[in-house]
Amino acid sequence: MLPPETPAKAHSPLRVLLLEDDELLRDRVLVPSLKQFGFMVQAIGHASDIEQQMRQLTPDIVVLDVGLPDASGFDVARKLRSEHAGVGIVMLTARGETTDRIRGLSEGADAYLSKPVDIDLLAATLHSLARRLQSTMPAATSARWRLDADGWCLLSPDGQTVALTQLESRVLSPLLQAPNTLVTREALIGAVTTNVHAYDPHRLDSMIHRLRKKVLRVLGRSLPLNAVQGQGYVFVP
Repeated sequence: MLPPETPAKAHSPLRVLLLEDDELLRDRVLVPSLKQFGFMVQAIGHASDIEQQMRQLTPDIVVLDVGLPDASGFDVARKLRSEHAGVGIVMLTARGETTDRIRGLSEGADAYLSKPVDIDLLAATLHSLARRLQSTMPAATSARWRLDADGWCLLSPDGQTVALTQLESRVLSPLLQAPNTLVTREALIGAVTTNVHAYDPHRLDSMIHRLRKKVLRVLGRSLPLNAVQGQGYVFVP
C-alpha cells in the first residue's frame, strides 16, 4: 500500500522550470497544480534568473511566459534552444494569434499554449514532450489502455494521453493490472488511502465519475470501466 504523499511509482519526477512573472498565477495556480500531477517544479519570475536555475535544477522542460518584465519570451526560448539543446520548451502566453504561435515554434519552442491554460492539457503536454525527448523510450505504442510516464499518464490504445492526479493514478493502477476482473471497492479504497476505515466510499465513486468525464472530454471516447453495484469496478478493454 502506498503512503498518501508518494506517487504511484517511485521514479524520479520530471523536473520543470517555470518562468512566469504573474505571481498569483505562478504560485497559487500553476506550481501547486503541476506538483499535484507529479512534477518537480522550480518557479521564477524574471528571465535574468534563468541561467542560475538551469545550472542548479537541470530541468527536463522549461515552461515560460512570452510577456516577461525584463525580456521577451521569444528571445529566452531562442537562447535556451541554442545553449541547452536537449531541454524541452513550452511557451504559455495570452497572445494566441497564429503569427505568435509560428514565431514561438520557430524560436525553438516544442509547444505553444494559450492562457488561460487548462492544467490537464498542460500536464499532458509536458508528459508527451518528455517522452519524445527521451531517446530510450520505445517508438511503438502498445494497443491497450495503460499507465505511462511513471504512472502519471493514462494512455489510450491509440497512444493519446490523459494526465492524471496522484489519486487518479492510484485508483486506475489495480484496475488496469487486472482487466476483465472485479476489483472490489475495498481494494480501490486501499489503493488511495492508508486510513480505509475513515474513508467515505462515496469519495471513490465521485473520483471515478470525474475521471470518466475527464477521459471523455480529453479523448472524445469513454473509459471502459464498468461499475458492479455494491461490489466494485471492472475494467473492460
